[in-house]
Amino acid sequence: MNNLPLTRLSEVAKLFFKLGVIGFGGPVAHIAMIEDEVVKRRQWLTQDHFLDLLGATNLIPGPNSTEMAIHIGYIYAGWLGLIVAGVCFILPAVLITGLLAWVYVNYGTLPEFSPLLYGIKPAVLGIIFNALWRLAKKSVKTQKLLIIAVAVGLINWLGNINEVIALLIGGILGMIWLHKSNQNNHQNSNQTNLIITAFTLATTLPKITITPVVPLWKLGLFFLKVGSVLFGGGYLLIAFLQGGLVDEYQWLTQKQLLDAVAIGQFTPGPVLSTATFIGYIISGLPGAVVATAGIFLPSFLFVAILNPLIPKLRASSWTRAFLDAVNVSAVALMVVTTLELGITTLTFEKVPYVDFLGLIIFLISAVLAIRYQINAAWLVLGGGLIGWGVKILGYIQ
Repeated sequence: MNNLPLTRLSEVAKLFFKLGVIGFGGPVAHIAMIEDEVVKRRQWLTQDHFLDLLGATNLIPGPNSTEMAIHIGYIYAGWLGLIVAGVCFILPAVLITGLLAWVYVNYGTLPEFSPLLYGIKPAVLGIIFNALWRLAKKSVKTQKLLIIAVAVGLINWLGNINEVIALLIGGILGMIWLHKSNQNNHQNSNQTNLIITAFTLATTLPKITITPVVPLWKLGLFFLKVGSVLFGGGYLLIAFLQGGLVDEYQWLTQKQLLDAVAIGQFTPGPVLSTATFIGYIISGLPGAVVATAGIFLPSFLFVAILNPLIPKLRASSWTRAFLDAVNVSAVALMVVTTLELGITTLTFEKVPYVDFLGLIIFLISAVLAIRYQINAAWLVLGGGLIGWGVKILGYIQ
């Protein structure tokens, strides 16, 4: 029994390091892979608990998939698990990004990733589809929740409403509409204030030279502020970096920023590892360490505050209705994001408009995940090999 904590820490470390290595496709794909591993395969927590974590995580700043990893590490292996899960999930992306930053600074160019990504992206779509199917079946408990999900999805897709605002609309609608069916629970009404407490804390270029004049504390403070207020994922991150690093401080050129964003898209794991690349360009290895620590630290703090409050939110009839509605709204937003990813991944700008080979990879991956429960790691590996093969055969340029 004395070895149980160490055994659990080891399991958490191995799982989230693996997910960090194969985690292509952005936050929705990461969450799909995490759900498959911790709910379906390992049964570390129930589907309902996973949905509660997902709904709550969507309402606090920071990278959702990283925060889900931190939540699960804390639940399964305590405070050390919280740290180990987050660090192991982030570490592969940080190491890969740091290595690419060194190549970029010393050689002025980046390796070519498009063949691998060509096959990986449709495979990841199949993994996401599998997770969405299971999450939707569990979260859409009633006809009212289905209506809320459809409404939130349409608001986000057609109305171009921010994801957090859409979630709050869904949660408040659910809290008012669904509360009548939950009045048999007589909890203290003060528990409704927990929402406020939880969510407001809430190939040839010249060699590139490192700018030595940026104080490390100022660089770290910039990324700490970004990590503390970053809602909306990678696109909002670009806006923060453009406004602060290019326009205000002029620590980066526009081209360097675009190259940094490209690295975040090409590498596995959280897109916020872009901070590692930028930190290295600006101030070398110390800059990379400071920028990475600054942008990810708030996620650990937010999860440490929020996680113990989630069972209390579930205990009140008002907050339970709110959480149910937020959960189903989060799944609706994942559906919208997946549709957008699917359109981007499976189409060309020229005739033939539909990428039939990509569509075949997606369908095969979805069938293997749903019907035969093939692990996401093998699907990502298989997709990457197919992408590399079709590049050699000349199918893609």
